[in-house]
Amino acid sequence: MKSITAKGTRLASIRAWGCALSERRSYNTQRYPMTNRLLLLLYPFFIVCMAELNQDKYPSKLVLFLTERPTIMLFNVLIAALIFGGLLLIFRSGWIASLTESVVYMALSITELFKYNTNGNHLIMTDMKLFRSIKSLTAFAYIKITPRLLLYLGLCVAFLLVIYWFNPRIEKRVKMYKRLVPGFACLIVCVMVVTVPAVSRPVYALFQVDTKEADNTFILNEKFENNGFLAFFMQTGSENLSNQLEEPEEYEESSDKSIRPYLAADVPEFDFDSGVKPNVIEIMSESYADFRVFSEDLAELGYTDISSYYDGFDRAAEGGIDGIMIAPTYASYTVRTEFEMLFGLPVKSLNDPNMPQRTLLERQQPTVPAYYKSWGYRTAYVHPYLSSFYNRNSIYARFWFDTMIFEDDFTVPVSTYGEYIDDEVIYNQIESMIDASAEPLYLHATTMQNHQPYTDDGSEDEFINYLSRIQHSTDTLAEFLERLEQLDEPTIVFFVGDHFPSLRGDDGIYSQLDITSENCDALYQQHYILWSNYELDKTVFQEHDGVSMFYLPYLMMEMIDAPRDSFTQTMMDEMETEPVYSTNYMPMQEADKKLDLLTYDRILGDIVSPSALDDLPDPEMEDDGTYSDDVG
Repeated sequence: MKSITAKGTRLASIRAWGCALSERRSYNTQRYPMTNRLLLLLYPFFIVCMAELNQDKYPSKLVLFLTERPTIMLFNVLIAALIFGGLLLIFRSGWIASLTESVVYMALSITELFKYNTNGNHLIMTDMKLFRSIKSLTAFAYIKITPRLLLYLGLCVAFLLVIYWFNPRIEKRVKMYKRLVPGFACLIVCVMVVTVPAVSRPVYALFQVDTKEADNTFILNEKFENNGFLAFFMQTGSENLSNQLEEPEEYEESSDKSIRPYLAADVPEFDFDSGVKPNVIEIMSESYADFRVFSEDLAELGYTDISSYYDGFDRAAEGGIDGIMIAPTYASYTVRTEFEMLFGLPVKSLNDPNMPQRTLLERQQPTVPAYYKSWGYRTAYVHPYLSSFYNRNSIYARFWFDTMIFEDDFTVPVSTYGEYIDDEVIYNQIESMIDASAEPLYLHATTMQNHQPYTDDGSEDEFINYLSRIQHSTDTLAEFLERLEQLDEPTIVFFVGDHFPSLRGDDGIYSQLDITSENCDALYQQHYILWSNYELDKTVFQEHDGVSMFYLPYLMMEMIDAPRDSFTQTMMDEMETEPVYSTNYMPMQEADKKLDLLTYDRILGDIVSPSALDDLPDPEMEDDGTYSDDVG
C-alpha cells in the first residue's frame, strides 16, 4: 500500500513539474519576443554550420570555406531557412520545427562522415535507395564516435534546449490555412530546386554552385571540395534526377525499325564445333585488385614487398592467361560489374546507375545465363551474403538461374575469414556443384571475403590487412585450380575483381598515392585470369586485352564456339569498333548510339533484338498456355 502511495506521489510530482515547465515556457514566449526572434533567425545559419563542421572537422576550415565560397554558404542558409520556415508554419512550434530539421541535417551529415571515412565516396541522394539494407551497410562501415563528433552533437542539443526553453511560437490566432499554404509552399520550393531543372539551373548559377558533370568518383570528390556537403548533396541529387534514362525518340516511334538496322546481317553458324561443352565458371572476386600497378609509389611509402601477396594469383595464372578488363565502378557498387557480366551490356548506356538491377522491368530477363540454359547448361549463382542485399533474391530469380545459393544455402562446410565467408568455401561449393550436375554447368560466383572493413586482421594498417585477405583468396584459388586440373570434365574458370577496394578517405592509401581525377585510370583496370583444364585456344582474349567488362560474355562465347544470333554477333562486331565504353574510365567519351539503343531495347524496351528468350519457355506460363496467378 505504501509503495502504491509513493508511486502516486512521484507521478503527481512529475505532473506538477511538467505543468510548471509548460507554464514557464508559455511565459517565456510572451516575455522574450526579441530573444525568440533572434533564435529563429539564427537557427538556419547554426544548423548549416554544424552540418558542414562535421565534415570540415575543424572550425578553421569552415571559416576558410565561408570566406572562399560565401555564395554557396548563403545558398545553404537560404535553403535551410526555407525548410525551417515551412516546418515552423506547419507545426507552429519553433522547438518542433528546429528539432525536425536538426535530426534530418545531422543524420545526413553523420552518414556522410561515416561513408567517406569508410570508402572515400561521398553521400549522394541515390544512396538512400539502400536504406532498406541499413543493417548490412552498418556492418561494412567504419563507425567511430569521436570526441569531436560528440562535441558537435552536444552543441546542437544545447541550442535545441535553448529554443525549447524560450519556446518561440506562431500565435494561435493565425488561421490554419494561412499557415499551411505558405508552409508547404516553402517546402515545395526546396523540392523544386532539386527536381526541376528550369529552377535548379539558374539557382545554382546564381549562387555559383559547381555543376560540372561528375563522371567518376574522383571528379565527385573534387566537386565536394568546391561545394561543401549540403550544396553537393542537393546538386548531385539534381544531376542524378536529370540523368534519368529516357526512351529514345526513334525507339518510341518504332522499336523494330530503330533496332533492326543495327543487328548483324552476317551471322556465322556455330554449335560448339569443337565438340566440347565445357563448364563455364565466372568468379567475380569482391574488391580484388592488383596494387602492383602502383609498386614504385607504394615502395616510396614503405610498402616494399607488395608482390609477395600476389604469389597465389601468379601461380593460378601460370596455367592459363591473364590480362586486363575495364570495370565500370570503383570502391563500391559491385552490382555494376555484376550487371555487365550477367547481361553483356554497358551500364554507361543506362546513364551509370549505382544499382542498375533496380532499372529492370519485372519480367524474365534476356541474360547471359539464359543463353547457357538454352544451350542445355545447368545455371547457378553463388553469393555468400544476405539474399536480400540489393534485392538479389527477388530480382535475380528472373535471370534464368536454376540454383541460387546465398549465405544460408551452402551444402559444404562453411567457415569465415575475417568477417565474411571464406573464399575457399565458394571454391568448394563450385566443385560440389560440378560433381552434382549431369549437364555442363554455367556458374557465376560473387565472393564476399575481401569486403571491408579491414580492421580485424592483426595490423593497424588497413592496407596490409586488405592485402592479407587478397593473399589468402588467391592462394586458395591456386589450390582450387590445381584440384580442377584433375577433373575429367572440361572446365573454364574466369577470375576477376569487381572493383578496387573501399579504403578510407582522407588518410587512406589512395590519398597517400595522390590519386585524382587526372590519374585514376588504373583503378578501373582489373587484372583477370582465364584458365582451363583442357587444350583451348584463348587467343581471342589476348587479342582483346583491355576491353570493357560487358564484352566478357561474347569473348567466352567466341572462344567455346557457342551458337550466335544477330545480337551476340553485333556485340562481337561492336567490340572491334568500341572496345571500351565506360563513363568512369573515359569521362569525355561520346555516346555510342548503337550500344545505347540495344541496351535500352533489352532492359526497358520490347526486346526486339534476338535473345535466349526466343528459345526458352516462359516459366510463368502453365502447360495449357495460360499464365500462372501465383508467379512472382
